[in-house]
Amino acid sequence: MPSKDSPIGCGNFPLTRWSVVVAARSDDAAERARALDRLCSAYWKPVYKYIRLKYSRPPDQAQDLTQGLFAELLERDLLSRFDPGKSRLRTYMRLCADSFVLNEIKHAGRQKRGGDAIHVALDYSAAENELDQQTIDPACIASPEKFEEFFEKEWIRSLFSSAVEDLRRLCNSREKESVFALFEAYDLTGNDVSYAQLAQARGISVADVTNQLAWARREFRRFAQDRLRSVCSTEEEFSREAKALFGGKF
Repeated sequence: MPSKDSPIGCGNFPLTRWSVVVAARSDDAAERARALDRLCSAYWKPVYKYIRLKYSRPPDQAQDLTQGLFAELLERDLLSRFDPGKSRLRTYMRLCADSFVLNEIKHAGRQKRGGDAIHVALDYSAAENELDQQTIDPACIASPEKFEEFFEKEWIRSLFSSAVEDLRRLCNSREKESVFALFEAYDLTGNDVSYAQLAQARGISVADVTNQLAWARREFRRFAQDRLRSVCSTEEEFSREAKALFGGKF
């Protein structure tokens, strides 16, 4: 298991104490770009869905607006204006999305910008599938408060989904695919299945099921907390957010 001060798993994960807010204010252009990629990874899907529903944009326009927002965050150094004493980062991101989209609508047909600024692969088809499965009627969330609530829930969904993928990669790298399959079967599918049934189906003991699920849940929680910390501006903010998401103990 990586130490809490080492990079997590495989790929370009940040250090545990690394924050996009701190990195966005760096004098190093590469560090600022890295912050944008991390921010994009955490927020692109909530932003995309929010734009799709609140502004009734078709998929192609919502994709362009999503890309454009994150490019503008870098070009105009918008994260440097974020004040953690006034709001949470995700509230600031939502307000940036509103401002950007309204400005783009006002200047319809303007040349696209910053197409090469983002390096995160954005799976818009997956986001569309999720919207279809949710069968959300925009008319039912038409008030500003409802759209804020929708954005909050989608941000949490995105955070946990990313942590699941982190766990999947970790299991693959350690040849523990069967452990991830167990975690997926019990914790992700929503099927009503017992430990005994899982043990029988996989030819292992109930104790093995218990131990493997405990390990997977611990790693999932660690990944979720690390991703949460990286998009919090202070340890105090992280503590508040973690308590809200994970309960009193985290």
